[in-house]
Amino acid sequence: MFSTAFLDIPALQGASGTVTLPGSKSISNRVLLLSALCEGTTVVHDLLDSDDTRVMLAALRQLGCGVEVAGTTVTITGLGGRAWPTEAIEFFMGNAGTAMRPLTAALAVQGGDFTLKGVPRMHERPIGDLVDALRELGCAIDYLGNEGYPPLRVRQPSLQLDKPIPVRGDVSSQFLTALLMALPLAAQDRAITIEVVGELISKPYIEITLNLLARYGIQVERLGWERFVIPAGSRYQSPGTIHVEADASSASYFIALGAITKGDGIRIQGVGADSIQGDIRFMDAAEQMGAKITSGPNWLEIKRGAWPLKGITLDCNHIPDAAMTLAVMALYADGPTTLRNIASWRVKETDRIAAIAIESRKLGATVEEGPDWITIHPLPANQWQRASIHTYDDHRVAMCFSLAAFNADQVPVRIEDPKCVAKTFPDYFEALFSVAHTAAANIPVICIDGPTASGKGTLASRVAAQLGYHYLDSGALYRVTAHAALQAGLTLEATDEAAIAKLARSLPVRFEGEQVLLSNVDVTDAIRSEQGGMNASKVSVLPAVRDALVDLQHSFQRLPGLLADGRDMGTVIFPKAPLKVFLTASAAKRAERRHKQLISKGFSANIDALRADLEARDARDMSRSVAPLKPAQDALQLDNSSLTIEASVEQVMVWWQSRQVFGFPT
Repeated sequence: MFSTAFLDIPALQGASGTVTLPGSKSISNRVLLLSALCEGTTVVHDLLDSDDTRVMLAALRQLGCGVEVAGTTVTITGLGGRAWPTEAIEFFMGNAGTAMRPLTAALAVQGGDFTLKGVPRMHERPIGDLVDALRELGCAIDYLGNEGYPPLRVRQPSLQLDKPIPVRGDVSSQFLTALLMALPLAAQDRAITIEVVGELISKPYIEITLNLLARYGIQVERLGWERFVIPAGSRYQSPGTIHVEADASSASYFIALGAITKGDGIRIQGVGADSIQGDIRFMDAAEQMGAKITSGPNWLEIKRGAWPLKGITLDCNHIPDAAMTLAVMALYADGPTTLRNIASWRVKETDRIAAIAIESRKLGATVEEGPDWITIHPLPANQWQRASIHTYDDHRVAMCFSLAAFNADQVPVRIEDPKCVAKTFPDYFEALFSVAHTAAANIPVICIDGPTASGKGTLASRVAAQLGYHYLDSGALYRVTAHAALQAGLTLEATDEAAIAKLARSLPVRFEGEQVLLSNVDVTDAIRSEQGGMNASKVSVLPAVRDALVDLQHSFQRLPGLLADGRDMGTVIFPKAPLKVFLTASAAKRAERRHKQLISKGFSANIDALRADLEARDARDMSRSVAPLKPAQDALQLDNSSLTIEASVEQVMVWWQSRQVFGFPT
């Protein structure tokens, strides 16, 4: 997952391949709570691992549920038939509406001494209509801040089950879902009726709730969309095992991707047209705009059809979350697109109507908005603007606007706070980059060259982490190649040159910080040894191996960008890199640093000998006939003799930002 302050997405040109989606957030959190309300054990497969599900799992542990997590399989030992906790408990619910609303209802019906809080945005999201409905039932709930909003305190109820429970349906379907999931706890000797006041929005999410309730033994009688009857004697029963469908809302980004990009199409694994999730109907809207979609059991395939896409007018009440993706697709259409009946956008993680309007205008689009509608006009070629997209701590804003990087004018897009996608799809950007492609010239490279012991590896890995870029420690490649060759039973002599070169060309090596991984095995210490250095020297004189490693180094230039350190990155390997830094320090300072490093690892060392060795190595490196050590003509020189690593990182980031089109993130 990208944990950077911002992520710059280069201009992208196409996409093709297969994406496996994470589990549905809506299904995951419903299933977790339902499993907790059962007696016995439920094994949940393919659970979404995200911020929202972690919030729910933490709450269930606080309540005393057994929770065992093994990857995407979670085993829940429920509270059914057991005493609920009597001590006071405070729950932190983050910004997870799918956890906050139903858990509030279940706690209020069961009773106890519970406090529910969240992040500041959660305290701005209305919950008054749910609280009013629960109070009609006899639940005791107090507001601890602003009336109608969290945080809340729940106390012991005095349940009154002799009349229908009214709840508004036109603000959020999560209020009705919360009641449907909580009231079976009270429907022991009589049926309980819920009456929806006003038009029920987001009906497909209620369909998910009813479908899952049936899986857990609760057969709710639905009378239109106005009355729901929970039968007397209702009792939660564990299904034993249950599988979570992939998230249909998350599928919308890749359905859109297939519709707007050239290529062989996008295949989505984990969800098909027969999904129980209402947002799967995003398919229909995408097809209206021109996408070509085929479907099978648990998969979808999407290709570009009509181009440009067709502008549409659509009532989006049935796909409230996925409809946001249509707003960005609208930028690629032949005329305006109007999305109606989306008042619920105003009370989501942010005011999504306002967010879509503001950020689309940054890209150059004309946008009109109303209380429950938005109209987006397309952006023709030569009108796209470079933009830094503010994401409002809203995962869907970040994922939607990443699609703007496929624009006709080939301008990059900055996504601020990309880690917000962790709410539902922590690996979203990795999934996007796994299928997206662009010309190598569009993928930025920062080169940091310099002499031995100048600290270029530490500096490069830190800058790579700040930008979310891949990292290449070119100096380690000969060492890793020698290590891999010996593991493969090869000698390090010229007789095995061709075999070593073949191995080097596709070496499964990657760098994570200052760790070196070969086939996912940490070989850092093995290659950094004195013997590792001697072995590297042996293979470095083999011309075929050198050529193979040049090809390997070029292969590290992958989306979204690369930090490469070495001695000839800016002069030989990536001569067109937009930023080249030549890092140096005095031989005395480098010897001092190397001495401290060796002593800290338990090795004896003589600082004078180290300095003499570094000076001799500098002389050899600078006089080499092939790729001698020297700054590239356009390199910026950084002497870090008196700088901390933090100051060096800051300087490189300032230089990089000065060459970008966005300026600093807001």
